[in-house]
Amino acid sequence: MPDAFSQNVTPAAGAVAAAPFLSLDRIRVTYANAGRPHTVVQDLSLALARGEIGCLLGPSGCGKTTVLKAVCGFEPVSAGRIVLGGREVASAALSEPPEHRHVGVVFQDYALFPHLDVAQNIGFGLHATARRERQAKVSELAELVGLSEVLRKYPHELSGGQQQRVALARALAPSPALLLLDEPFSNLDLDLRERLAVEVRDIVKASGTTAILVTHDQHEAFAMADAIGVMHEGRLAQWADAYTLYHAPASRVVADFIGLGAVLPGAYRPADNGAGTVSLELGELPLPPGRAVSWHAPHDARHHGRVDVLLRADDIVVDGASPHAALLVRRAFRGADALYTLRLDSGREVLARVGSDEDHAGYAVGDRIGIRLVARHAVAFPSTE
Repeated sequence: MPDAFSQNVTPAAGAVAAAPFLSLDRIRVTYANAGRPHTVVQDLSLALARGEIGCLLGPSGCGKTTVLKAVCGFEPVSAGRIVLGGREVASAALSEPPEHRHVGVVFQDYALFPHLDVAQNIGFGLHATARRERQAKVSELAELVGLSEVLRKYPHELSGGQQQRVALARALAPSPALLLLDEPFSNLDLDLRERLAVEVRDIVKASGTTAILVTHDQHEAFAMADAIGVMHEGRLAQWADAYTLYHAPASRVVADFIGLGAVLPGAYRPADNGAGTVSLELGELPLPPGRAVSWHAPHDARHHGRVDVLLRADDIVVDGASPHAALLVRRAFRGADALYTLRLDSGREVLARVGSDEDHAGYAVGDRIGIRLVARHAVAFPSTE
């Protein structure tokens, strides 16, 4: 049984049990920079089963788009191998041309043909198909993406969301083995992104196509992907499902990038049963045996006892009867709830998510509010102090 300091990281559902349809095995991508090699992607491995949707998530410059280019054949790999549908398509000695990989791409700017109507854009990749079959395929995809009523319109007559669905239907028309989506929602209004991510997931799932999404937006990633890889400086920091990334980040890099949270220093006291307690400014955090609490601190933290504990906004609740109070320094109303930024007596700040009805009770910036720790998925890392 894992002890209190074992990592609680599980693979994404289906990633191990199912035979991989797409496999990246320790790939490296290197560019020439002023005559010197510059490695952009290093030792990256991941696998997707047929029909799964994966996502590469990270900030600009982390290498995620370069991985996409390597998969579709626009960039060679200098080490490792890429296997698609049981066939090796890339290695240091092999680079199958993009047109032979049978990969569809939805670009960031959609790249629709302005002089073609919706039906012609969708059917563009089917020029070698018989006319009747092509028309049937266009009609089928238009219905799938909800564009049957606008087939004779041109791209400039469509909304951003409609243009995005035209681009998706066009990429799906040739029935690609793999679909790649490069920041497909970045040109849309913020309010549309998450809703369209859910719609696109449903469309891709209905088509049975295996897909990889590249994005810097975790909400898009969580809404769409079965498995998500957080990238950092050309490496894959963690590959897991959204729940695991949020509640059991494998490193400080993942914890800092995923979700809203704050870190508090704590003192760990082990117990004979392999659990223990962490003392925090907000009180005692019991650590029951098992997987309810994830720990990533090194072995010597057992002896020195100093850890940093990640607390999410849902790990802290407002409680007027609590002996612990904090100063409300920021309040962001978000509709169904509000996000409070609270300053503790030490000067450190934590976040709390407060329900809309409770927020309406009249808390104002500058008030001292009773708060209580209810962490169910606390995550600890080695102390940085």
